Amino acid sequence: ASFPLLCFRSPLVTPLIFGLLLQAPFTQPSTITQPNLVLLLADDLGIGDVGCYGNDTIRTPNIDRLAKEGVKLTQHIAAAPLCTPSRAAFLTGRYPLRSGMDAINDYRVIFWNAASGGLPPNETTFAKILQNQGYSTGLIGKWHQGVNCESRNDHCHHPLKHGFDYFYGMPFTLISDCQPTETPEMDRAFRRKLWLSTQVIGLITLTAVLGRLTGLISVHWKTLTCLAGFSLLFFISWFSSYGFVRYWNCIMMRNHEITEQPMVTDRTTSLILRESISFIERNKHKPFLLFLSFLHSHTPLLTTEKFLGRSRHGLYGDNVEEMDWIVGQVLDAIDKEGLKDTTLVYFASDHGGWLERQEGERQLGGWNGVYKGGKAMGGWEGGIRVPGIFRWPGVIPADTVINEPTSLMDIYPTVVQLAGGAVPQDRVIDGRDLLPLLRGAAAHSEHEFLFHYCGAHLHAARWHQKDTGAVWKAHYMTPIFSPPGAGACYDRGFCPCFGEGVTHHEPPLLFELSQDPSEAKPLSADTEPLFDTVIRKIGRAIEEHRRTLTPVPQQLSVSNVVWKPWLQPCCGTFPFCWCDKEGDN
Repeated sequence: ASFPLLCFRSPLVTPLIFGLLLQAPFTQPSTITQPNLVLLLADDLGIGDVGCYGNDTIRTPNIDRLAKEGVKLTQHIAAAPLCTPSRAAFLTGRYPLRSGMDAINDYRVIFWNAASGGLPPNETTFAKILQNQGYSTGLIGKWHQGVNCESRNDHCHHPLKHGFDYFYGMPFTLISDCQPTETPEMDRAFRRKLWLSTQVIGLITLTAVLGRLTGLISVHWKTLTCLAGFSLLFFISWFSSYGFVRYWNCIMMRNHEITEQPMVTDRTTSLILRESISFIERNKHKPFLLFLSFLHSHTPLLTTEKFLGRSRHGLYGDNVEEMDWIVGQVLDAIDKEGLKDTTLVYFASDHGGWLERQEGERQLGGWNGVYKGGKAMGGWEGGIRVPGIFRWPGVIPADTVINEPTSLMDIYPTVVQLAGGAVPQDRVIDGRDLLPLLRGAAAHSEHEFLFHYCGAHLHAARWHQKDTGAVWKAHYMTPIFSPPGAGACYDRGFCPCFGEGVTHHEPPLLFELSQDPSEAKPLSADTEPLFDTVIRKIGRAIEEHRRTLTPVPQQLSVSNVVWKPWLQPCCGTFPFCWCDKEGDN
């Protein structure tokens, strides 16, 4: 707009320009080109748990208000069906396979704060680029991308090494082990086997000792001593980690300092809300990125007394309604500081709801609406289709619904573009800038194909046929539900990605999602004239995609996910790790 002014030779122009220059602090382009960014990411929330996505029994008025004042995406897809890989893709704009953050084994997430795997230091997160563009960057809540590499305090995977100026929250993830009154959740089946093995070895040792004392068995005391020593060492080898999960994994940090070990769960929610609002207040005079990574609605479903018993869906519904209230508090803080029109707000979930998470009659996991499957299932829609809402008054139209395929990876190029930065050119970025689609400048998503991994195994792929609007999806592997026909892997707790727990399909199962979103009626060459054409088209896209993959270190290999005592974050002298600095305050 300044160029036409400079073309006029009028005595009125000089005072006009001078006046505009005096007002520069109020009209800086940065308030337009560098909006504040508030990214709200729920944990394990199903798309069917939110009012604006069809739930009429869980009350989510604040999330619904965001959708009413902005854009709701109906085909928003996570790059992975579990926390660690999905969040790695979100932060880097890349399929987690590219950074080594998807597993070839059954250990598909970071299992310990004292593991050596994590988001590699050579990955460039959107926070790092925004930090370089002058943004204040903060992460409040869950990280789950690793902590250390080689020593207890190297913090090579820590949020502050990945572009965040400020971190308050859990370096790990919330699990039921963090709540002393709940049944342990972490590696539950493996832990049972370890207990059973310990009891068997102990029983053998005790029987041998009694046999020797009574003269029924002729065995040297030296042998018995060795057997007893082995029993003790075996017990210590696993109980030193699994026996203290609450101390090793359930910790809170502020930047590099541990503030609670173990965390005091009664006050976690209020502290995370306080920190979020405080970050907005401290940074209101310059562009900021707030990534509020909720601990809701992951088990053990930490819910304050104010919300207990309020919903029609037990503790899970109470927890979702409390999270919605927190969303409302954050939106109120943005309004109070006069930042509504200069702030892009985004809300999503990291993947689908956990269908198998039950304790007796209590359902502790989410609901995925009409979509088949859930958390841990890389192919079925219920594991990867999530809420996706954007609000930016005056820039993004209000009360708009977009049915185009989009991805959580798209946040990366979108926020980088808004910050005036550039995406890295030395690596493949799988996300696409969403702003043209959100503003109505583009009719279609830039994604022609999306690939759906379960761990490092490709389970499915979709093709968006833009000329017809069809969304074809081919499944090459699907999990075997247990019990049969149950819709999830209730006997296992999680559906596997490979091995005897999956079915391989040749030819692939094919669905047309715009006609069959529930993936209930697989098409065949007999029922669909385009069957062979579509399967060939998707197959060629997969071949091209695989040619872009390069070998990288596996961050979730067994050696990288096991507990390593020398890497354990500790706010004392290891192994005496205990502190409550929030309580001291």
